Amino acid sequence: MVVTIQTDVIDLTQQAVRIQSLSGEEGTVASLLYDEMKKLDYDEVWIDAYGSLIGKIAGEGRGQSVLFDGHIDTVPVNSPEKWTYDPFGAEIVDGKMYGRGTSDMKGAVCAAIVAGGEIGKEVKRTGVRPEGDIYISASVCEETFEGAALEEIVSKVHPDNVVIMEPSDLNISKGQLGRAEIKINAHGRSAHSSTPDAAVNAIHEMNSMISGIMNLESPTHPDLGTGISVVTDIISSPYPGASVIPDQCQITVDRRLLEEESEQSVLRQYDALVPLNKQFTMHVTEAELSCYTGKKRILKRFFPGWLMEEDSPIVQASLSSLQAIEQDPEIVTYQFCTNGSYSAGIAGIPTIGYGPSSASLVHIVDEYIETEQLTKAAEGIHALAMDLTGSLSK
Repeated sequence: MVVTIQTDVIDLTQQAVRIQSLSGEEGTVASLLYDEMKKLDYDEVWIDAYGSLIGKIAGEGRGQSVLFDGHIDTVPVNSPEKWTYDPFGAEIVDGKMYGRGTSDMKGAVCAAIVAGGEIGKEVKRTGVRPEGDIYISASVCEETFEGAALEEIVSKVHPDNVVIMEPSDLNISKGQLGRAEIKINAHGRSAHSSTPDAAVNAIHEMNSMISGIMNLESPTHPDLGTGISVVTDIISSPYPGASVIPDQCQITVDRRLLEEESEQSVLRQYDALVPLNKQFTMHVTEAELSCYTGKKRILKRFFPGWLMEEDSPIVQASLSSLQAIEQDPEIVTYQFCTNGSYSAGIAGIPTIGYGPSSASLVHIVDEYIETEQLTKAAEGIHALAMDLTGSLSK
């Protein structure tokens, strides 16, 4: 099985990486992977309203179901001339496959699809099914809206447990930091720049807020880390300000979220920084999710953090399952946001993270994945799929 998995995973990952698939433009790679699932022994394969691909291997109905999710959209390649290898070439050099999306995260998706196919073959050969249903999803638009596409998937398959396949170095992640995007507006009064005393310069007003954010004592969590606040852009109005003092100034704050933080609790932290008698407004950013299928939806950019207890059934069962195939995972937490923001952070479904490669290799020039990690991930996903459907029901 190892040799078959290795050949099939590497080949499928190369095919997927060679197709550019920015958020909202995943249709071609979804079609490739759909065809692959249809060739393999999946019981059902479909593409949903958002454009995510889902494959099902039906269980006997006496165990719990598990969903393995990974996204097939990638961030852009902004400077291809800086790459040593073609960003869409999927070249393998010294055991490393280079290309955009290798680590983040077409490699993990392809490993899961092949692992699911192996289970399907075993069912066909032996007639023995897993105890519960197994689902593999290749979701869309994660890079722009973590969890939005997964919400649609979960609403249809209703999994008892979820495995997020973001890079974890084949360790088990029991949680993650969430992410919020906050818009803060300072309101002033315009005047000609030759008469500044007649104006309230909104940029000057915003200076105090920025200073407050820079000196804000960020909340911390022993497992998740720090809920940092970073100002990522600033815009004044009118712009350009030709001899006009601006009456509006807006900043965007990227806030990393700890477990159980809400929109209201986060906004209160910034509201407390507003100087007395100054006019500020703030809100969580809303933006349009636009899928390649034509599906559109206005959503808030607020993606909760979450944390599973280390002694929870899904964490301990996953640990035992991987140790049984001679993998040696550590229990870690993701220091970035994933689709788990929906499954665990909103829906409350028991969730872990498990995937090949390292978070340090995503979104970078010369992104790569080690081919050995691809093979081990497929083996690990195979073991988790078979074991979790049964062990969590006992």
